[in-house]
Amino acid sequence: MMTTSNNDIPNFAGIGMTSARTRERLVKRLRDNGISSPKILDLVRMVPRHLFIDEALAHQAYDDNALPIGHGQTISQPWVVARMTELLTENGIPQKVLEVGTGCGYQTAFLAGLGCDVYSVERIRPLMEQARKRLMDLGLARVQVKHADGGFGWAAQAPFDGILAACGRPDIPDDLLKQLADGGRLVMPMGEEGQQRLTVVDRIGDEFKIRKLDPVRFVPFARGIVK
Repeated sequence: MMTTSNNDIPNFAGIGMTSARTRERLVKRLRDNGISSPKILDLVRMVPRHLFIDEALAHQAYDDNALPIGHGQTISQPWVVARMTELLTENGIPQKVLEVGTGCGYQTAFLAGLGCDVYSVERIRPLMEQARKRLMDLGLARVQVKHADGGFGWAAQAPFDGILAACGRPDIPDDLLKQLADGGRLVMPMGEEGQQRLTVVDRIGDEFKIRKLDPVRFVPFARGIVK
C-alpha cells in the first residue's frame, strides 16, 4: 500500500553540536543540485548526521561527502541519500520499506522520518548493533533491524511497497524482486564498479520497468554475514 501523506518528521533539530547555519548551507547545496522535495530537505536539515559517524569526523558531517564508518563501509553523501529517498517516494510515501544495508543508520533515519515502517538488514554485526542503538536513542520506533545477508531480503515481512539497497551490483537479486509488492518500487545502484547508476525498478504485475539514472559510486553488494 502506498500512501500520499507524510507523517510528522521527528524533531531532531537541535540535537548535538552543529549549528543551524551549517545545516542550512548543506540544504542549499542539495537544492542547487536538484533535490526539490521540501520534506526531504527538511530531513537533511533535521537528521543529526554527526551522530552517525565517528566523533573525529564530526566536523565533516554536513559536507556533501561520503565518509568512512569502519569495516570497509561508508556513510553515503547527503545528496545520494536525499536523491534515493526522493526517487523512492516519487509517487507517494511507501508504507512498508525494506532497506538492504543499514550501515550506520543514516538512510534508515530518513525513511523512518517520512513515516515508513522500515525493515533494515545489515550483514556486518558491529555496524548493525551500532545502528540499532543510534536509531533507538533517536526514538525511531518504526524501525526493525536484523543481522542477515541482505541479498535474501526479509521474506517473513514481505511484500514491501519500497525497497532501497545502499550497495551496488550488476544485477538485482531475485529474492528482492520477488519481495517487491505489485505497484512497488525498488531503488539501488546498478552496474560494474566505476560504472554504476542509480536505478529505479517499478513492479507492475509480473513485469519490472527499469530506469537507469544518475552516475554514482557505492560499495559492492557483498553476500554472507560478518560476525
